[in-house]
Amino acid sequence: MNIPKIDIYNIRKDFHILERIVYNKPLVYLDNAATTQKPKVVIDRIVNYYENENANIHRGVHYLSQISTIAFEGVREKIKTFLNAVHNYEIVFTRGTTESINLVAASFCDKFLNEGDEVLVTQMEHHSNIVPWQLACEKKKAVITYIPFDDTGNLILSELDKFLNNKVKILALTHISNALGTINPIKEIIARAHQKNIPVLIDGAQAVAHLKVDVQDLDCDFYCFSGHKVYAPMGIGVLYGKEKWLNLMPPYQGGGEMIKTVSLDEGTTYNDLPFKFEAGTPNVSDVLGLESAIDYIINLGIDNIRFYENDLLAYATLKLKSIKGLKIIGNAQHKASVLSFIIDGIHPYDIGTILDKLGIAVRTGHHCAQPVMDKYKISGTVRASFAFYNTKEEVDMLYDALIKALQMLR
Repeated sequence: MNIPKIDIYNIRKDFHILERIVYNKPLVYLDNAATTQKPKVVIDRIVNYYENENANIHRGVHYLSQISTIAFEGVREKIKTFLNAVHNYEIVFTRGTTESINLVAASFCDKFLNEGDEVLVTQMEHHSNIVPWQLACEKKKAVITYIPFDDTGNLILSELDKFLNNKVKILALTHISNALGTINPIKEIIARAHQKNIPVLIDGAQAVAHLKVDVQDLDCDFYCFSGHKVYAPMGIGVLYGKEKWLNLMPPYQGGGEMIKTVSLDEGTTYNDLPFKFEAGTPNVSDVLGLESAIDYIINLGIDNIRFYENDLLAYATLKLKSIKGLKIIGNAQHKASVLSFIIDGIHPYDIGTILDKLGIAVRTGHHCAQPVMDKYKISGTVRASFAFYNTKEEVDMLYDALIKALQMLR
């Protein structure tokens, strides 16, 4: 078998921030589930846009506007191919996963949710895939219900059909849990929901950087992700929606670009897809940065990335399990490169603070997934999350720093 390879040391040269020294220690960045670092090609693309191409796009007749428009719409086509959507107008640019979910929760529910209806999510969701649905249900006097998960971090799918009743108007769930690392079997779940004619939204914020996503193969109705979790800038995101739903849904925001005509006497007619959902001046520079990040991932190969990160996760899991009193939270068989843990008798914040002074950047707390913490009856975890630029040597440094932290705290 040909084992895919990643030239890790050359890759790390593309990320200058990884050469930083913090508190007189080399930076070990293990907070990739919160945000990924940006390769130089992404940063250079943004700088080049502002130095050489900056203009507002669409409808501009001058040269800079035209070349910027062509570049911007070329990214839409690139993402269509990246996700294997049918049409480029099924790709809507947003500020991130959170706005994408809010867009669907507000617009879809305004059209299709009525009093007494249900919205179905899971208990392992990020707050961004809970609160927008709660707001929509409160507005419409509907009910939000939750698919539970077990102690290993797997959804209890034996109960799924019980939840997929004729009151459910939409199911929204995460592809990969940001707090547990669980990779949910979303293709199976989508198929079962569609048997009941229930559309499905997938929160792909944690997935796109680690897995190949094919929206046609999954047959999801909506899929969303954030650029900053996939080596692109902050402030840009993507909502994929099937043409059928996007045509039926009303606009999310009003303003420029999302209109065809505006009349003081006869009202407004809305623009075609995707512009109906893209009010205002778009974030052109970061869309172009997103393209460079996607190209970077494509060049590395998503299968190569997945293999490398799986190997790194397995190594880190084995290493950290050897620490007395350490308990990993989230032990699903199918996981992405997220390792959440607690240590008996020690608050996660205290561990994270000491790790920081030793140059190790991890995340502590509830990770915007408080229902997950409630399930385990804990206040939070320490979360180390890995990317393709991390190394086993950095895992060893995490291990050594944890040993030092425990010596100080016990």
